[in-house]
Amino acid sequence: MNQIQEYQSALTALNECVLACNNCYQACLKEDDLQMMVECIRLDRECADICAYFEQAITRGTPYVAELATLCITICKDCGNECKQHNHDHCQKCAAACLKCAEECQALLS
Repeated sequence: MNQIQEYQSALTALNECVLACNNCYQACLKEDDLQMMVECIRLDRECADICAYFEQAITRGTPYVAELATLCITICKDCGNECKQHNHDHCQKCAAACLKCAEECQALLS
């Protein structure tokens, strides 16, 4: 089995997380109380960027799966926990995608 097939579940979660974070980022910029959303916006960017990079790295056959998974878990959990605090639909969807991605990345370490 090649690396892409072996990591298909994680690749799907990473991609869904990127999409959710990008959507949340865009929607947060349109919220009335922008100051309240600053940390959410920052973490959306961080999370989307690391997930997109990790997804690409896996498809290139990176030898750093464990290291990148560990970093991804931390950032996804931070973003998910921040988004959970906001009642906006886009934040709740992002939180779910981030926490699912963290679980999939954790599974790569077992």
